[in-house]
Amino acid sequence: MTTPNRTDDGGRIDRSTSVSFTFGGRALTGHVGDTLASALLANGIHQVTSSIKLGRPRGITAAWAEDTGGLVQIEKPFPEPMLLASTIELYEGLVARGIPGQGCLADIGDCAHYDAVHQHTDVLVVGAGPGGLAAALTAARSGARVVLLDEQCEAGGTLLGTADLIDGVPAMRWVAATVAELASYPDVLHLQRTTAFGTYDDGFVLALQRRTDHLGFDAPAASPRQRIWRIRARRIVIATGAHERPVVFTDNDRPGIMLAGAARTFLHRYGVTVGEKAVVFTTNDSAYAAAVDLADAGVHVTVLDSRPVAPAEWVSQCGTRGIEVRSESVVTGTRGENRITDALVASKADGEIGPSMPLACDVLLVSGGWNPAVHLFSQSRGKLRYDERLGAFMPGEDIEGIDVTGSAGGIFSLGACIDAGQDAASKALAALGRTAGEPLSAVRATSTDPTFTDPMILWRIADRRGVHTQFVDAARDATVADIARAVGAGMTAMEHIKRYTTIGTAHDQGKTSGVLASGITAELLGRPIETLGTTTFRPPYTPVAFAALAGRARGKLFDPERRTAIHDWHVGRGAVFEDVGQWKRPRFYPLTGEDMDAAVLRECTAVRGSVGILDGSTLGKIDVSGPDAGVLLDRLYTNMMSTLKVGMVRYGVMCGVDGMVIDDGTVMRLDDERFQVFTTTGGAAKILDWMEEWLQTEWPELVVRLTSVTEQWATFPVVGPKSRAVVGEVFPELDVSQEMFPFMAWRAAQIGGVHVRVARISFSGELAYEVNVDGWHAPAVWSRLLAAGEHYGITPYGTETMHVLRAEKGYPIIGQDTDGTVTPHDLGMSWAVSKKKKDFVGKRSFARTENSNPLRKQLVGLLPLDKETVLPEGSQIIETIDSGVLPPPPVPMLGHVTSSYMSAELRRPFALALIKGGHARIGDTVHIPVGGELIAAEITGSVLVDPEGARRDG
Repeated sequence: MTTPNRTDDGGRIDRSTSVSFTFGGRALTGHVGDTLASALLANGIHQVTSSIKLGRPRGITAAWAEDTGGLVQIEKPFPEPMLLASTIELYEGLVARGIPGQGCLADIGDCAHYDAVHQHTDVLVVGAGPGGLAAALTAARSGARVVLLDEQCEAGGTLLGTADLIDGVPAMRWVAATVAELASYPDVLHLQRTTAFGTYDDGFVLALQRRTDHLGFDAPAASPRQRIWRIRARRIVIATGAHERPVVFTDNDRPGIMLAGAARTFLHRYGVTVGEKAVVFTTNDSAYAAAVDLADAGVHVTVLDSRPVAPAEWVSQCGTRGIEVRSESVVTGTRGENRITDALVASKADGEIGPSMPLACDVLLVSGGWNPAVHLFSQSRGKLRYDERLGAFMPGEDIEGIDVTGSAGGIFSLGACIDAGQDAASKALAALGRTAGEPLSAVRATSTDPTFTDPMILWRIADRRGVHTQFVDAARDATVADIARAVGAGMTAMEHIKRYTTIGTAHDQGKTSGVLASGITAELLGRPIETLGTTTFRPPYTPVAFAALAGRARGKLFDPERRTAIHDWHVGRGAVFEDVGQWKRPRFYPLTGEDMDAAVLRECTAVRGSVGILDGSTLGKIDVSGPDAGVLLDRLYTNMMSTLKVGMVRYGVMCGVDGMVIDDGTVMRLDDERFQVFTTTGGAAKILDWMEEWLQTEWPELVVRLTSVTEQWATFPVVGPKSRAVVGEVFPELDVSQEMFPFMAWRAAQIGGVHVRVARISFSGELAYEVNVDGWHAPAVWSRLLAAGEHYGITPYGTETMHVLRAEKGYPIIGQDTDGTVTPHDLGMSWAVSKKKKDFVGKRSFARTENSNPLRKQLVGLLPLDKETVLPEGSQIIETIDSGVLPPPPVPMLGHVTSSYMSAELRRPFALALIKGGHARIGDTVHIPVGGELIAAEITGSVLVDPEGARRDG
């Protein structure tokens, strides 16, 4: 199969190896070393897709991440959307198609894995162009730890797409020698195919590495498809190069229009001529190198230079090749359907544009100057300054720990880039107290890189009639007309104009359009561009897949899966689990033929009638110790904790500064200066963080140590009328009588030499003991408890039964029966709010007028009058309706159902609810819409079983 735009030789591709791929349903071939974009251009394909809003044909405009038009969807071997053809390395079996700004996610699981690595280094160099290589080698020769990152598949930067010489030989030989020497240093990490996409505080950089092969898309592979590098560097050298900038003119979005530097890269790196008849439109010297090189490759070239006088040296070189050079000439528009056929050319003298005439071409190469790639510098909060010489923004200040070099810092000649790279590394080493090693030998660089001799700063070719097709950001179909509309609406800040027009918000993040938008806006406002600046450069520099950011945090590893010490026992017993605060907790234990409802009713009956056992090990546990431990707890809980006696336990409630309940639990006093705090399972991490925040930021004078011991202690509540007998049998030396072991007390005990804490705490209203033992010995103690309770028919029960039992007693679950707007008083827990303490977190908020509003939502019980309907949790509650028909919306709501269950004890369903003025409405009837019907329910007190509390002590 012929490739019409492939040169006979040259390039860095492997011409001996062909690669078959499919694009848009068409079978094509390329070579190893091609990108999808270069392979398409080699096959004469310029149109890749259509634009996102207007549906106009769009094609490849650049050779790397600054491309605006080559957006594709990979379909095989694994679906991946929103990728640039210019950044996809060609591989066998690739199937892709163009997409207009949005793609399709895979509907099958991705078998490839993603990874993350942490790396510390002395010097991080971003960019392996001439300046970056010089910086990395200078740092490496000093013995420093060095990391060198570059987004291309091989080092060289701009040298990959030029014919430059160093010391009289091709520059890539110098690159190869430099890379080889870097590889000889043990403390140098050199990563290609790795894009630094974000810089953060204290030398922290995130980078994305792509795998070097494309195997394993349909099966797990040894190496990850992508890897996130989390790099902490003492010094950073940014050598990220520059992006060529286009010029805006009418119909500047047709396929076949691309950046001049990109065409040169396609020629020298991939052996692709991009067309047969080229027009080069430039405002500076840099595009002449592309014109000359393409002419040498057999392309017919015409150069249009917007400046009054074209550079004599380049004119001479063009003349020897038969290239026509027209000075004071501009492109005003284009013609063509799916690809450009003509450039409309006009003279531009004394600021006046003459009549346009068509100039036939199949490719139009544009260069309006170069923008230093300052993204990483700007992300580090570095300020930019406008450089009139470049017509671009560049680093405008020094930032501690960061040096910018090469064309990223406005230096464009090859020799100067190498020198600047060495200087940047020497500066970084000096800051680290190191001396630079042997300097690089003097190099004689012959460069055809941009020299910017008297460039013309030209943002656009004005055309009132064509502003609606003068595209500033082709990826967003955003035009000069859009900017004019934004300015006309009174917007003068680039951040506002960006959001109004969407310029710079596509996949390329404004790499070519950002400065153009600033320049055009400045013209429309009649202001200097330096007073406008640019929009903010935010990470990521290039798009990053969510899968890469997630890394291994997928499937079971998406959230850490925590298991109790007796998890295997639960599995063996056939437990059905639920996830609670990362923990796997048994929800219920079904017997043969039982569903959840039947299992829970059986477990509830067993607990209230005899004895049950629960694995409560997931409760949060925080060791609070130190001379001021009691003071800290007094300030955080609504009730007093410092008066708690050693050997006793107290229930407590924590509130936020707004007085709303954030957690509850018990506090066990271990000795004079030590407490153990129990929190809800889901609130453990949050409450530890809450306590640390107050201790460290507000009360640092308190001498207190906080330690999470959740995993260290297993907790087994033994609950029910026979629990005293079971615990007494397992711990014969422990007096479990009511007189010696009262409610809310704890006692130390031993079993086989193992230390155990037993507490009289009940979350069910029944006689109960909580057995606490270290996780190592938990399985043995669990087995002893089960064996002792076998005579009484001891029944393991899960969280669902626990919820039913506690709800029958009106004990709230924070986060289920509360919604962040509930105070202890709303829960009927005024008794838990101390009237003696001068202050505690949230106390002042209780004095707010709203907190005494009689219509606040308060926790109450609900009994459906039909004695059959289990009210769905979350159901809205409305006033009694005589007609049995809902009034027209909006229907006034009184509150909602927070917990709802079938009760074995009550032999009917019941619920807890938050209802406006609920405490004063006990005995009232309300209605709950359920499945198209209105279910009547009576408001009751929240305690529905044993309101006298007689069962608690046995």
